[in-house]
Amino acid sequence: MHGQVFHYKFHEDVELEYVEAELNLAMFNVESLHGPARTRLEAAHVVDYARRSLAIDASTEVGWDFNRLFVGGLLREHGPDSFTVRRTEGPLPTKRNSQRHAC
Repeated sequence: MHGQVFHYKFHEDVELEYVEAELNLAMFNVESLHGPARTRLEAAHVVDYARRSLAIDASTEVGWDFNRLFVGGLLREHGPDSFTVRRTEGPLPTKRNSQRHAC
């Protein structure tokens, strides 16, 4: 699927386990909005632990809401200087060290 993808890069002082906790919370919340089936199908993301990065597919309404919930949690818990984000067009990246999740 091609569309809007948000690419996050986390600063060294941010522990990735906290990023994963924010991902899980965003997933839980987006599931409350859109239901488990739609969330499983449309909330795709890729985590690259070696590069301390994450990409979220925001090409659907579910993906867009998932992205908004995730970044809101990051800003609230870690502040605006804890990560960088850029938006691109295209598919989610695939890397050897990545884990791709449909939900």
